[in-house]
Amino acid sequence: MTTSVANESTVLECCQAAIARWQQAFNTQDAEGCAAQYSEKTVMHARPFGTFTGREEVQAFWQNIIDQGFADVNYTDVKWEAIGDDGYLLSARWTMNKAFGVVHREHWIVEEDGVARLVSDDFEVQGER
Repeated sequence: MTTSVANESTVLECCQAAIARWQQAFNTQDAEGCAAQYSEKTVMHARPFGTFTGREEVQAFWQNIIDQGFADVNYTDVKWEAIGDDGYLLSARWTMNKAFGVVHREHWIVEEDGVARLVSDDFEVQGER
């Protein structure tokens, strides 16, 4: 295995671990834990709700969703695409107990501390369940 392939694998593993942490936080109703998976200056576009910038706004958004009884997020048709040397784009379908939709584009980057976080998130609610 070449160094670049090993590094690519490590970056992907970091990004996959980060989405797993986000999912676990959401499924345990932990909005702060959800927000911790986002970079400090992240921009989240949550269709049709609006755009949220920074961890504080992101945490408030997820807390509101959790407070409305949304839970049990699950991802399917997950696709990872390398972008640069330190990140991946994720696209997927998702379901929750009360809604479903798509992730158009999550941009995960391994930050200086070695932890992958979302620098941008673009997802859409497509319907209720």
